[in-house]
Amino acid sequence: MKILYAVESVNLTGGYDRVIIEKCNYLAEHGHDVIICVSSHALAQPYYSISDKVRVIDFRIDFHRQYGHNLLYRAWVYFSLMLRYKKKLKKLLFNEHPDVVITTLGREIDFITDIHDGSAKIGESHIAKDYVRNLHLMEQRGSLYRMIACLWRKKLEERVKKLDTLVLLTQHDADSWDGLTKTVVIPNSLPFYPQQGSSCENKHVIFVGRYNEQKGLEYLIDTWQKVHYYHDDWTLHMYGEGEQETMLKHLIRKADLKDTVIVHRPTQHIMEKYLESSIFLLTSRFEGFGMVLIEAMACGLPVVSFNCPWGPADIIRDGEDGFLVEYLNTKEAAQRVSQLIENPILRKEMGVRARKNIQRYNRDVVMKQWTDLFESLKH
Repeated sequence: MKILYAVESVNLTGGYDRVIIEKCNYLAEHGHDVIICVSSHALAQPYYSISDKVRVIDFRIDFHRQYGHNLLYRAWVYFSLMLRYKKKLKKLLFNEHPDVVITTLGREIDFITDIHDGSAKIGESHIAKDYVRNLHLMEQRGSLYRMIACLWRKKLEERVKKLDTLVLLTQHDADSWDGLTKTVVIPNSLPFYPQQGSSCENKHVIFVGRYNEQKGLEYLIDTWQKVHYYHDDWTLHMYGEGEQETMLKHLIRKADLKDTVIVHRPTQHIMEKYLESSIFLLTSRFEGFGMVLIEAMACGLPVVSFNCPWGPADIIRDGEDGFLVEYLNTKEAAQRVSQLIENPILRKEMGVRARKNIQRYNRDVVMKQWTDLFESLKH
């Protein structure tokens, strides 16, 4: 089959880029003709390796031109660029004749179902419904932006209705889209599964993710401050980058944690960093799934996570292979981390169970669900 992914970029270090690239690599290596169509971020190189069998077509449309201007001018620039994007993507689809086109509910969702090229149109959401396209941030900027966000949400729902199907990562998220369109739940798959898990003996707690509003960095630092009060011989190692990195470092300095919270750049060898750690900590406001959770668990780490919408509750078996704590409750999160620190036998046993339980996200099993879906929609 010929499969085309329409995405904004493939050059960031987050789970979204990694999942898309690994999925496309897998499909291409298993005989499918795979195209990644990138709308913007043209000049940066992909952070994750893309198979030579995957074609990448870059439209080089700089949507960042719209920012930094008044609302009226920004709207004019945006819609001009959108018109250009639609023309380019329409031409590509009619030239390539893909069997399946996948949108991750980015800008192309506004027009993708209006292109009648004969392909099945699939939506793929990597974030909980209320947080798609960061409309929740727009709602926080005042009444005018709140009204615009409301209109965008309605428009998004109308467009989603026209898709052949919408793929969600969790049943909770699928329930939130109920009644709008046909939905299918397909989780993300394990990117790696080392031969041996962590010994869980190093006095390291690890966080991996983008430094942004989603990840609740202020809750992470508050949690760690509470842990550090009783366990000052343990360190928190953070791997990531993002727009809130300056804020993160300020929070660390303000809490006087600069010697116990170590901020690292992203690494291509993250599996080794998991294996050097003993506990994984996540304090997200929201998730689509939580790739870092299954990565950490595959490496034999017990995990502690807020029960945020959505993902952690599907992955973590509370009290068995990790702990789900009350949403935004840093006191409970710190208590659970401390419990694992103080009980090395429990920590190791949970890590072993995490590694065993997470095998349900085996890549071959998950990717078969995708190929079965493609075959069912083939026109």
